[in-house]
Amino acid sequence: MDEIDVKILRCLKNNARENASVISEKVSMSVSAVIERIRKLENSGMIRQHTTIIDQVKAGKDVTSFISISLEHPKYIECFTNFVKDNKEILECHYITGDFDFMLKVVTNSTQTLERVLNQIKSVNGVKMTKTIVILSTVKNEYSVDPEEILK
Repeated sequence: MDEIDVKILRCLKNNARENASVISEKVSMSVSAVIERIRKLENSGMIRQHTTIIDQVKAGKDVTSFISISLEHPKYIECFTNFVKDNKEILECHYITGDFDFMLKVVTNSTQTLERVLNQIKSVNGVKMTKTIVILSTVKNEYSVDPEEILK
């Protein structure tokens, strides 16, 4: 990784569809050199994927919440994680430290839908306790690390 890679990552972070010729102008390299560097970043795993971010409000998904989950016993982890993987309204699931075992990010179209998802979660074998926080507004929402921080 060098400064050129960081500049390329910054360009792709801002717009994953940005053309290699546009990036080449921004980093003062040939198009073929930029394409080769992008391939190396992909092959090394530094770039995991190129994706489209859908505006959840425009998609009718107005309610975002974080749900903390506590399980009765670690033997229920597999059952719980299988449920999570099958639920499209759960966007993120993190195994965490502290008073709870998992933290979920859930996006639904209404509080009624959130209630349904919460009741489904509570029905999963081994779920002992939940705590739900509804997001009123979001001040910052980054989807990946800042490329400038990589070389520090």
